Amino acid sequence: MIRFFVVCSVVILFLILSIPLLIAEWIIGKFNQPLKDRSSLAIVNWAFRRVIQAAGTKVIAIGEENIPKDTAVLYVGNHRSYFDIVLTYVRVPRPTGYVAKIEMTKWPLLSNWMRNLHCLFLDRSNIREGLKTILAGVEKVKNGISICIFPEGTRNKVPDTFLPFHDGSFKIAEKGNVPVIPMTIVNSAAVFEDQFPRIKKATVVIEYGKPIYIRDLDKETRKNIGNYVSGIISDTYFKNKTLYFPDTLSEK
Repeated sequence: MIRFFVVCSVVILFLILSIPLLIAEWIIGKFNQPLKDRSSLAIVNWAFRRVIQAAGTKVIAIGEENIPKDTAVLYVGNHRSYFDIVLTYVRVPRPTGYVAKIEMTKWPLLSNWMRNLHCLFLDRSNIREGLKTILAGVEKVKNGISICIFPEGTRNKVPDTFLPFHDGSFKIAEKGNVPVIPMTIVNSAAVFEDQFPRIKKATVVIEYGKPIYIRDLDKETRKNIGNYVSGIISDTYFKNKTLYFPDTLSEK
């Protein structure tokens, strides 16, 4: 449990001690929004790296060269752990907002930093508000801000399985005319969820697939884009699971 308390302490101390930084970022944003975007990214990346260090997590990153540096992208990944966001955010090359559940707005200071990072809050119980969130994501990517979404809609609690990928998640890339980057995360639940509430040292593999341009796909694939990308992530997942964690494969 010591590691759990250390991680919690790092997060709480950052949120409290960063209040002056939030004020400074608000002022900067009034005069220079791009500078605010870059500085918020750097500040939160620093904090997340301290969290990863405190958790004792090692990350093996594969395929980062597949992420275009000259355009915003839509990252699409499988989701098993709260640490998925921490582990992937420190690797983004440009300002990136994550699509989070609307309940996150209730967390003071944390929600302020999330807004600084262009995160979007999705109300899954309200279709109309959900559509507004997707349209906001379209505007973000058009303005050069990448978006990351977990199209399963929630954390999947069953090892080595995938919930259906919601096709609507991909509208951000389709309407914003940006590539989809499949993001396959393996073993992140070993950090925390597999032995809740303890945090253990673990190795996590993250692989970024080649960009997918929806406009270049045939009509049938575009119609079933969720299944298509889910298939790519599933294949990559079991490839890396077999390669790096062969002893932890569950029965399929």
